[in-house]
Amino acid sequence: MRNVLICGATGFIGRNLVEAMATYPEFRITAQYHNRPPFECPGVNWVQADLTQVEDADRVAKDADVIVQAAAVTSGVADIVSQPHIHITDNAVMNSLLFRAAHDHGVSHFILFSCSILYMSNEAARSEDDFTGEVHTPYHGGAWNKVYFEKMAEFFAAQGSTRYTVLRHSNMYGPYDKYDPDHSHMFGATVNKIMNAENGKITVWGDGTESRDLLYVSDLTDAVLAALTRQRDAFGLFNIGSGKAVQVREVVKKIIVASGRELSIAYDTAKPTVPTNIHLNCKRAAAALDWSPKISLDEGIALTLEWYRDNIMNT
Repeated sequence: MRNVLICGATGFIGRNLVEAMATYPEFRITAQYHNRPPFECPGVNWVQADLTQVEDADRVAKDADVIVQAAAVTSGVADIVSQPHIHITDNAVMNSLLFRAAHDHGVSHFILFSCSILYMSNEAARSEDDFTGEVHTPYHGGAWNKVYFEKMAEFFAAQGSTRYTVLRHSNMYGPYDKYDPDHSHMFGATVNKIMNAENGKITVWGDGTESRDLLYVSDLTDAVLAALTRQRDAFGLFNIGSGKAVQVREVVKKIIVASGRELSIAYDTAKPTVPTNIHLNCKRAAAALDWSPKISLDEGIALTLEWYRDNIMNT
């Protein structure tokens, strides 16, 4: 049995990881949280820690065989565009301390998450080698953090016995995402607007022509499990996405149809948005990890709305 530490276990990705991995008898799950309180999940050991503090990072890592690092300071598009520096400080500190603690304690495998904001907008699917080391995005605060994390993982993989996996995922959505219109990403904000719309209309930020590669969160948890069982190299970097670009206006229409509501759509081009067209080539993950996405966008929307009704609207 492997001791698995999941950092950021009460966040969007972290909570989905805890609920999925706790069902596997070969894993003993320790779930780290900071401010947001833990939730009930059979067999999970909870530990409170501030990962920006040396002592706390060292304490939670010392008994782990595997670390899955999903802890992060996050925000929505408004904050990212207007205050890009907010992603730099605490995120850089906590990841640096966890890298060092994993090295010092001989953790066998460390999995962390990067994302598609590193890529320049392009009509063609982006492969891992298409990122050249330069950041050209309004998300530059978060993007430079991801560059740093990826390079630190590659560095530490060469220093000791810890295997590192970087999963460079596309735009995530699904249960436990943020659904606050001011602090969530496009998908969560849109679901919130549609499900709570009054007067028969919603307003979408931007003109809706930008495209996203949308990945349902269970496909990301499957990628984590695939990396744990199939990665053999000391360092692995993999795109994890649907491989399809969908315009925001099409996503909005799909969510409205699935919701069963009759709503008109207005577009506010004065609001902050990021005009990009990015989707991922995931052939490397398919070849090395035998991974591919399972949940279609229509299915993922239906699953998300079902969860939203049960857990947000009915609470």
